[in-house]
Amino acid sequence: MALKKVKGNFERMFDKNLTDLVRGIRNNKDNEAKYISQCIEEIKQELRQDNISVKCNAVAKLTYIQMLGYDISWAGFNIIEVMSSSRFTCKRIGYLAASQCFHPDSELLMLTTNMIRKDLNSQNQYDAGVALSGLSCFISPDLSRDLANDIMTLMSSTKPYLRMKAVLMMYKVFLRYPEALKPAFPKLKEKLEDPDPGVQSAAVNVICELARKNPKNYLPLAPIFFKLMTTSTNNWMLIKIIKLFGALTPLEPRLGKKLIEPLTNLIHSTSAMSLLYECINTVIAVLISISSGMPNHSASIQLCVQKLRILIEDSDQNLKYLGLLAMSKILKTHPKSVQAHKDLILACLDDKDESIRLRALDLLYGMVSKKNLMEIVKRLLGHMERAEGSGYRDELLYKVIEICGQSSYLYVTNFEWYLTVLVELIQLEAGSRHGRLIAEQLLDVAIRVPVVRQFAVNEMTNLLDTFTVSAQSNSMYEVLYAAAWIVGEFAAELEDAEKTLNILLRPRQLPGHIQGVYVQNVIKLFARLATTCLELQDLPGIVRLCDHLLEKLQHFNGSSDIEVQERANSACMLIEMLRTQLAQNTDNSSGSIPPLAIEIVQEMALLFAGELIPVAPKAQRKVPLPDGLDLDEWINAPPPDDASSSSSSEHDKDELFVSSLSTTGNKGGNDGTNSGRRRPSLELTPEQLERQRQARLIEQSNNPHYLKSTPTIGGGGGSSSNADQYDNIDDIPITELPLELEGVSALRVGITKRSDKYLQEQQAATAASHQGKDGKKKHKKTKKSKKAKNKVAYNSSSESEGEMKPMHIVNTTLDMPEGVSLSDSEDKDGKYDPNDPHRALDIELEITDFETISRSSGKKSKENLKAPTGTENLATTASTTAALPSSSSSKKEKKKDKEKSREHKSRKATTATAATQQIVGDLIDAGTPIASPSKNALTSISVSSNNNTTISDAAAVQPAAHHKKKKKNKDKSSTSIIDVDNDAAVASAPAATTKSHKKKHKRDKTEHKEKVSGYEEPLGISTPSKEIF
Repeated sequence: MALKKVKGNFERMFDKNLTDLVRGIRNNKDNEAKYISQCIEEIKQELRQDNISVKCNAVAKLTYIQMLGYDISWAGFNIIEVMSSSRFTCKRIGYLAASQCFHPDSELLMLTTNMIRKDLNSQNQYDAGVALSGLSCFISPDLSRDLANDIMTLMSSTKPYLRMKAVLMMYKVFLRYPEALKPAFPKLKEKLEDPDPGVQSAAVNVICELARKNPKNYLPLAPIFFKLMTTSTNNWMLIKIIKLFGALTPLEPRLGKKLIEPLTNLIHSTSAMSLLYECINTVIAVLISISSGMPNHSASIQLCVQKLRILIEDSDQNLKYLGLLAMSKILKTHPKSVQAHKDLILACLDDKDESIRLRALDLLYGMVSKKNLMEIVKRLLGHMERAEGSGYRDELLYKVIEICGQSSYLYVTNFEWYLTVLVELIQLEAGSRHGRLIAEQLLDVAIRVPVVRQFAVNEMTNLLDTFTVSAQSNSMYEVLYAAAWIVGEFAAELEDAEKTLNILLRPRQLPGHIQGVYVQNVIKLFARLATTCLELQDLPGIVRLCDHLLEKLQHFNGSSDIEVQERANSACMLIEMLRTQLAQNTDNSSGSIPPLAIEIVQEMALLFAGELIPVAPKAQRKVPLPDGLDLDEWINAPPPDDASSSSSSEHDKDELFVSSLSTTGNKGGNDGTNSGRRRPSLELTPEQLERQRQARLIEQSNNPHYLKSTPTIGGGGGSSSNADQYDNIDDIPITELPLELEGVSALRVGITKRSDKYLQEQQAATAASHQGKDGKKKHKKTKKSKKAKNKVAYNSSSESEGEMKPMHIVNTTLDMPEGVSLSDSEDKDGKYDPNDPHRALDIELEITDFETISRSSGKKSKENLKAPTGTENLATTASTTAALPSSSSSKKEKKKDKEKSREHKSRKATTATAATQQIVGDLIDAGTPIASPSKNALTSISVSSNNNTTISDAAAVQPAAHHKKKKKNKDKSSTSIIDVDNDAAVASAPAATTKSHKKKHKRDKTEHKEKVSGYEEPLGISTPSKEIF
C-alpha cells in the first residue's frame, strides 16, 4: 500500500498542473485547438485515477478550459466527486468548477443536495462558506426548497462570516422559492440590528432588493432604516437605504417630511459623488410625493440644482451624464429652477460625447416656453448643420419636432414659422429616417390649424416641385405623401391649381404608395379645376384638361405597383366617360356643356366634399360590434387539404403566369388553348414609347446622383477618352447655380434662413413692448412691488407666457364613434415583464405578525403576563359552565363562541394594521430618531392571541381611546420607541392589564344597555355573553 502511494506521488511529478496548461496554450497560439484537445485527453486519463489530488488538478484545468469556451458538461460526476472531498483545497476547486459548469436546470443537481447540506452544517466555517458561495451560482427551486432551513439556521450562527453569507444567500433562495420569504423574514429583520457591520450591510442590501416588488411590505421597517441612515458612516449602505426611502415615500407621504432634513444634511456634508447623486434623487422623489408642501421646500430644490451644476461642470464625463439625468427629474416638477441654467445645458450640446449631447437634448424638451421656442430651435438647427454622424443628426431632428409638437403645439405661437422649419428640416436631412414623422407633422398642422392652410398648400407645392429624388431619401419620400395629400385635400386654397396638377403629373421614379397618393389627389385637383370651368362655362378648358390628364396618366398605368395601376385605370375610365359626353356636344357645335357632363363633374366634386377631422387613437377599439357579425367566422371556406388542392393550385399558377413555352406555342398558331389564359397587356404606341424615353432622359439629366456618359465616336475608344477627358483637376469646369430661380433660394449656404425672419420679428415686438413698459414702471416703486417679487418664483411663468399670445388656434377635437367618449381605461399595463426575475417576490407580508416573535428580553415580559391570563381564563370558563343548566343553552353558547371567534379574527387584523400605522406615525411625530418598533406597543397583540375572552377585548378598544392612553403615558414608557427598557416594559404590563379590566367592565355595562334598548351592535367590538353577567 505504501509502495503504491509512493508510486502515485512519483507519477504526479510529471503531470501538468494549471500553470503548465496556461503556459502551453500561450506557446501554441497557431494550433491552440489541437493542443487543447490533447490536454482534454490527458485530463480524461487523470480523472480515471483513484487519487483525489490528481482529480482535483484535472478539474482545475477543466475549469480554465471551460472559460475559453469549451464544453465540460461530460465531467459533471467528476466535479461532484471533487466537491465531496474532505480537504478544503479540493472542495474549493470543486465548487468553483460547479459554479462555472452547472446551472439551475442541470439534471445532476439532485445528487448534490445531501452533500451541500453536510457542508453547510460543517464545523469548519470555511467549508460552509465555500458551499454558500458556490450554491448561489447554480441554486434551483428544488435545492432552495430543501436547503432553506439549513441556510436560515446559519443566519443565527455565532460567526459573522457565516451570518453575512447566509443573509446574502437567502436572497437567491427567495428568487427561486418565494414561499421561504414569510418564515425567514423575522430573522432577516433581526440582522438589520446585528452588531457586525458586514451582516448589517448584507441585510440592508437584501431588503432593498426585495423592495423592488411591493415595497409597501417593508414600510413598517422605516424606523430601523431611519436610525441606520442617521448613524451609519458606510456610504454604500447609505445609498441602499436612501434608494429604499425613495421607493417608500410615495406610499407614505408623511415619511417624506421627516426625510428632508437628514437628506439635506447629507447633501451638504458628503464628498462622495455617488451618495450625493442618490440623495438628490430621493429628495426629488420626496418633493414629488408631498406635492402640497412644495413651495416650502424651494431651498432644498435650489440646493440640489446647485450641486447638480457642479456635477455637470465636472470634467468627468460620467458625473456630467448623471448630473444631466438628475436635472431632467427636477425639470418635471420645478421647471423654473432648471431654466435658470439654460446656458449650461446648451453648452453641453457641443460636448464631444454623444450620450451627453442626447441627454442635454432631453432637458431642452422641458425648458421650452413660448418666448424661447424660436431661439432654441434656431440653435438646434445650427447644431444640425455642424453635427457629424447621421444618428445624432436624426436625434436632433426628432427633438426639434418633439419640442415643437408637445402638448398639442402649446408653445408654438406662429405656425407659418413651424411649417417653414419643417421644410428646412427636409432640405437639411435628405437621408433622414424620420421622414414619416415630418410627414405626420405636416398633415397634423394642415388639418388642425385651418388659418394656416393657404400658406401650407403653397409651401407644399414648392416642396413637390423642388424635392430631389435620390437613393438616400428612402424614408424622406413620405413627405411627398403628405405634400400631395395637402394640395389635393385643400385645393380650394391654391393660387394656381393647374400648375400644381402639372407638378403631380410629372413622371418621376417614386415608391408605389406615393404614386397612388399622387393619382388620388390628381383627381381632386381635376374636380376642383373642372368645377371652376363649369362656373365659367369654359367647355374648351374642360376638354383640354381631360385630354391632358388622359395623356399623363399613361405613365401611372404602366407602374409596377398594382395599387397605382388600379387607381390610374379608374381615373382614366372616369375621365373618359366625361370626355365622351363632351365630345357629343362638340359634334353638335353648340357652346353649352351637356347636362350629363355637368352631373358627372358635380358627382366627382361631391366625392371629396366635407372636412376631415383627426381620428382618436382609441377610436377603432371603441367601435361597437354589429349584431350578427362573427369576426372568427370564415368569410370564404378554406380549400380542402387533399390531392385535388395541389392540382388546383398548379392550375391557378398556369392562369396567373404565362410560361415561355406557352408564348412560343401561341406564335405557332395554337391560339385556342393558351390565349384564354393570357391576360390582355397594354400595348404602347411608338409615340408614347418615345415620349416616355424623353421624359426618362430629362429626369436623368436633372438628377445630380446619376452618372452621365458622354457620347462616343467609333465605339471602343470612348471609355478611355472619357476617362482622360480631364487629366488635371483644375480643368474641370465649375457650374454656377442660378440662385435667383424660384425654389432654389432656400438652398443658399451662409444666408439667413427663412425661419429666422419670424424670430427677428418676435424679438423686435418684445423689445418694443418692454420699452413701453419700462417708462411706466420707473415711477412705481411701492410695497406691492416687493410682494410681487416674492411671488415671481412661482407665478413668473404664467405672467411671462401671458405676453406671448398665439397667432393661430389649434383644433383639438378628435373623431370618435357616436356615443363614445375618450378615456384612458383601456391602456394596457406596459410595466409587466414576463422575464422579470423579481416578479415572484410580489407577495403580501404581514410584518406586524412577525413582531409577536419576541427576543430573549421580550420573553420575560410575556411570561409575567401569562399567569393572570390563565387564571382569568379558568375563572371565566368556570362561571360559564356553572351558568349552563340545559342543553339548549349549550347550543346557544356554541353559536356565540363561533361569533366570538370570527370577531376575534377581524379584531386581530384591525389591531395589527393599527399597530403598523402607529409605528410610522411615531416615526413622523417623534422628535428623536427611531430605531425599532416598541415591544410594549405590540404586547397587547401577543396577549390577545393567548387569551380570547378577556385580554383580547382590552386590546380591541376604540382607536381614539387607545391613542389618548398612549398620549398620557408618552413620557413614561409606551411611546418612546427608542429608549424603552425591558424592565420598564415588564413593570408597565400589569398596570396596563388592570386599567384595561376596569375599562372592560364599564364598556360591558354600556353594551348590555344598548343591546336591551335595541341598538345595533357596533362592528369590530365583541359583546360578552349573557351567561357571564
